[in-house]
Amino acid sequence: MEWVETQNLASLQKGIVLDTTRYKSKYRIESTRLRYWDYGENGYYFITICVKDHECVLGCIKNGEMVLSEIGKITRQCWQEIPAHFPFVLLDEFVIMPNHVHGIIVIDKPLSVVETQNLANVQTQNIASLPNRFGPQSQNLASIIRGFKIGVKKWATINNNPFQWQSRFYDHIIRNEYKLHKIREYIINNPRNWEKDENYIL
Repeated sequence: MEWVETQNLASLQKGIVLDTTRYKSKYRIESTRLRYWDYGENGYYFITICVKDHECVLGCIKNGEMVLSEIGKITRQCWQEIPAHFPFVLLDEFVIMPNHVHGIIVIDKPLSVVETQNLANVQTQNIASLPNRFGPQSQNLASIIRGFKIGVKKWATINNNPFQWQSRFYDHIIRNEYKLHKIREYIINNPRNWEKDENYIL
């Protein structure tokens, strides 16, 4: 699989960075998506999904290790079941944290049905003239994450658990093996570094 260009590479070394813009006395979350990138394209994607209001309901950190709550165990189960619902997806490293999930999702569709995307060419074209080339929206990154979140929320609803996800998720496109290694390392060490995490809440 060819490596693709990444967005906001510098921020990967410090973890996920949430950019906000002040607008009419309220904070508006800016989208982290690359507007003209096909998120159904083959590639490695580093994902972060947060619990609404960053509530620490997925478990707790004890002695540098994550101890999952009941909803945390369901979250892990639903994450591991993603390839059963999306056969073109492979799962790499992931971790369930008290109020968020980090994971690497690999989209690996057969090359016979995937055209190599040349981002540089897209950026130099007249965007208004581009055709709709992003393929079935049921086979892109957003649909994968939506399916995962629905699975956890469905269990919570059935079991009268008020659990909710944050509406958005954050992603970075991984461009090479070096970055892949660094992100894997970050995910693995996340529980031990919990108190330094930007999502850390007492």
